[in-house]
Amino acid sequence: MKGLKPEDYLEPACIFCKPEDETVTPVDLRRCITRLDEYLNRNDYPAARRHLDYWRQEALAGRDWRGLLSIENERMGLLRKMGDQSAALEAALEARELVSRAGLENTVTAATTELNIGTVYKNFQRAREALPCYEAAREIYERELDPADGRMGGLYNNMALALTDLGRYAEARELFEKALGIMEAQPNGALEMAVTELNLANLAEAEQGLLEAEPEIETRLDRARALLERSELPRNGYYAFTCEKCASSFGYYGRFADAAELKQRAEEIYAGA
Repeated sequence: MKGLKPEDYLEPACIFCKPEDETVTPVDLRRCITRLDEYLNRNDYPAARRHLDYWRQEALAGRDWRGLLSIENERMGLLRKMGDQSAALEAALEARELVSRAGLENTVTAATTELNIGTVYKNFQRAREALPCYEAAREIYERELDPADGRMGGLYNNMALALTDLGRYAEARELFEKALGIMEAQPNGALEMAVTELNLANLAEAEQGLLEAEPEIETRLDRARALLERSELPRNGYYAFTCEKCASSFGYYGRFADAAELKQRAEEIYAGA
């Protein structure tokens, strides 16, 4: 999942950030996230981890619980990508506690946090634990966000992955299709659409078996490849990350030339960042 944008973690008011409360020293989140993006664009996960650990300590020292919550959300995503299950789950539990501590229950921030927690569980093959997190996020998102908001697409896609793992294929397909419709209208949404097309290929295989699903799988792979070729997509770190992510699926289904080209494209972007 992409890093949080300011609108994802800035609520209209925060009981811990009142100007008159001199015991709170807010961290500079924009500076933190900007530098984090630079590390991610270079695929330098160890440096990104050290960076977030530093800002985590700054937030703790300043008693900035709101800032700490956004940092823990970023740490969840990074630690998940690094495969550090123990640390990712620790960050997830701390983020959930911070939502309550900051009085942010039933807000979009709380929903985004639950979405990220669910994605940590799903990444480590714990779909049954992920699904309640997604359901909690969905309840708030569908109440508070415009149905066309890109965050809805991210939620539906991730929730559908958990449903696929649990064998609830019809529900998963419905959510994947919703995600496609939402992301099609987003700036650079083609990247998320490509991932969703590959997720639908995996769903088809799980539901029908590899041989029966082959026509749909090939169609989905072709669509994903075309989406990644769209000229308007910025060739940045997130594009490289998506290419890497998609390459493994192309390789799994025997499209080795596509996989190799996408991996090489990602390496070139990282090298030039």
